Amino acid sequence: MSFLETDEQKQLRAAVTGLATKYNYRDYAAAKSRANQPLDELWSAAGELGFIGVNLPEEYGGGGAGIYELALVQEELSAQGSGLLLLVVSPAICGTIIAKYGTDEQKRSWLPRIADGSAKMAFGITEPDAGSNSHQITTTARRDGDDWILNGRKVFISGVDQAAAVLIVARTEDAKTGKLQPALFIVPTDTPGFEKTRQEMDIIEPDNQFTLFLDDVRVPGTALVGREDAALAQLFAGLNPERIMGAAMAIGIGRYALDRAVEYARERQVWKSPIGAHQGIAHPLAQVKIELELAKVMMQKAAVLYDAGDDFGAAEAANMAKYAAAEASIKALDQAIQTHGGSGLTRDVGLAAMLAAARIARVAPVSREMILNFVAQHSLGLPRSY
Repeated sequence: MSFLETDEQKQLRAAVTGLATKYNYRDYAAAKSRANQPLDELWSAAGELGFIGVNLPEEYGGGGAGIYELALVQEELSAQGSGLLLLVVSPAICGTIIAKYGTDEQKRSWLPRIADGSAKMAFGITEPDAGSNSHQITTTARRDGDDWILNGRKVFISGVDQAAAVLIVARTEDAKTGKLQPALFIVPTDTPGFEKTRQEMDIIEPDNQFTLFLDDVRVPGTALVGREDAALAQLFAGLNPERIMGAAMAIGIGRYALDRAVEYARERQVWKSPIGAHQGIAHPLAQVKIELELAKVMMQKAAVLYDAGDDFGAAEAANMAKYAAAEASIKALDQAIQTHGGSGLTRDVGLAAMLAAARIARVAPVSREMILNFVAQHSLGLPRSY
C-alpha cells in the first residue's frame, strides 16, 4: 500500500470536507441529534454528489471505487461532527453484499438507489439471545412453495425508520441434516408481519435503534440474496467493511474533538500565556494525536487489503483498526472535555453530548472483548477461549 493518496482521493477528501463544513456539528448536527432526527439534508446532499455510493459499481450508479474511498467519506464527515451511521449500513454492508452476491434483478433494483441515497437499507443480524454469536441466530426462514416465511426477533437495528428494506439474517433448515444454516433476505419494511419498535436509548444521536418482530413474514423467492447454503461467507463479506467504516467514524469523531481542544487551548489564557503552552495540556493532546494517527493507519491498511481481495488480512486489520479507533476516539473526547475544564460539560461546547455516542464504538458493531478473542486466536494462534 502507498501512504500517498491519489489525486482522485485527495480531491474526494477535499470535496467531502467542503460539504461537511456546511453541515457541521455546531450549526447542524448538534440540534438534529438532540431532536433525535436523522441528518436527512446532509444525506441527500452527499447522495447528489456521489459520495454515498462511491464504493459501488459504476454500472449501477456508483463511483466504482472501494471501501477505502467510502471510509474516507465517513472520516471527513465525522471530522466535522456529522458522521452518517447509515453510511456504515446501507452502502458498506448491504450494498457490498448485494453487489457481490445479489442477482442481476436485485442489483438493478437496489444498487442505483443505495448509491444515490434515494433508498436506504438497514441490516438485521443482532438478536437478544445470540449477542456476538452469529451462529446462534434463531430467526428462521422456511420454504412455502416459491416463497419464504420468516419468523424471529432482532434488536439494536439502526435506522429502520429511514429504510426501505432490511437485509435480514435468518437460518434455513437443511432437511437432510436437520442443521440450521444462515441465509440473507431483502425484506421491505412495509411487508405484512414485519413490525418495528423503537428502543429507548440513553444517548444523544440522530439515528434510532429498533427491535424487529417478524411474524410469518412472507417474501418471494427473489428476496434471497445469493445461495441459501453459502450465506456465512456472504455475511462476512459485509462485516469487514462494517468494521472499517466504524473505525473511520470513530477516527473522525476523535479528530473533531481534538480540533476543538486545540482551538480552545490556543485561545484560552488564564495567566500569562495560552493554556496550550503548558505541558499538562499539550502532552495529553499530543498523545491523542499520535493514537488517532496510528488507528488511521490500521484503518487504511484494512481498507487497502479488503479492496485487494485479501479477506483474512482485511479481517485481522479491520478488527484491530476498529479496536484502536474506538479507544483513541473516546480518549480524544475525554481529553477535549478536560482541556475545556468546566465549560467542556456545557451544552454550548457540545463535547460531553458526543461522549456517550462515541462510547458505542467499544461495543458495536463488535465488542472489544470479541476483537481481543479474534486476535488471540487467529493472530497469535492461542486456543479458542469460547
